Amino acid sequence: MNKNTKKLQEQGVSLWLDNITRKILNDGTLKKYITELSVTGLTSNPTIFDNAIANSNDYDKAISLSERGLTNEDLFFNLAIEDIQRAADLFRPVFDKTNGVDGFVSIEVSPLLAYDAESTVNAARVIFKKVNRPNAFIKIPGTPEGLPAIEQAIAEGIPINVTLLFSANQYKAAANAYLNGIEKRISQGLNPDVRSVASVFVSRWDKAVSGKVSVGLANKLALAVSQKTYEAYAQFLSSGRVQKLMNLGVSPQRLLWASTGAKDPAVSDVIYVTNLVTPFTVNTIPENTLLAFADHGDVNEPLSLACTLTNSLLEQFKKEGVDIDALAEQLQKEGAASFIDSWNHLINSIDQKRKSI
Repeated sequence: MNKNTKKLQEQGVSLWLDNITRKILNDGTLKKYITELSVTGLTSNPTIFDNAIANSNDYDKAISLSERGLTNEDLFFNLAIEDIQRAADLFRPVFDKTNGVDGFVSIEVSPLLAYDAESTVNAARVIFKKVNRPNAFIKIPGTPEGLPAIEQAIAEGIPINVTLLFSANQYKAAANAYLNGIEKRISQGLNPDVRSVASVFVSRWDKAVSGKVSVGLANKLALAVSQKTYEAYAQFLSSGRVQKLMNLGVSPQRLLWASTGAKDPAVSDVIYVTNLVTPFTVNTIPENTLLAFADHGDVNEPLSLACTLTNSLLEQFKKEGVDIDALAEQLQKEGAASFIDSWNHLINSIDQKRKSI
């Protein structure tokens, strides 16, 4: 067992891999990460599947054997769900050992539905049924239009990974949608314990202001915004509303740090892992960041509440013209657009492969 990743786990942080390919499933790499690097879950998104399918031959045989009448989108989900099922089975012992707190894998609804709540819920129902694994999260973007879909999906008992969150305010809106869904189940006399994570994207903050703020503020916005989000998360966990639900058997939604690969070569390649340590959270990291942390990562002191340094930093950004709320909205829209671009490229790649094969 790697000492660096084990140390992170001992601090109460679940380390998830932000990647899936048929290759790492076939050659035993994912199993090795589980047994040797303390990896306890996995996330995917359209960009990850685009890279996996479009840039390899690993899926060509399955594509060649696919039914001719399938749409390209249906074929993609067939391929992706098979990978997700295999990964879920590898993580099932973790899921069982932790009583369903950990050991999840995530698959996303089509990003084309990010602004269509009704279609998003319908897609979540279909995908969750097809995956047919208790430790599978369906990812739904936490856009304003996505929040009603999150609430309804939770109310129907579908475990949800709320994705594309960037700020404390966006996180709080997603947490509220989750709670509304749980409370609906209680009002209907249903088991209220439906698992969920809220995925807050980190590194894109620093990339967004790169070269636009003073040198002394470079690569400091992401961690400052994350600190404020953690404070909102701590308030969520300690609230009477959540604790009443816990008394009814609910394991509350967890905070997940996403997009934690460093994008600036001038900073540590594990900056968003080392500095985002706090119990009952998840950090989902790209494969190269996982290997880097295993090699030379360290664990800083856990995040504290009401950090005056963070408030001071945010004030400095404000003075330099950075509007946190406006930038959070922009990043969310750009994130949704990026996933749509990846999705379109992915579907086109599958179409081209079907024609050539």
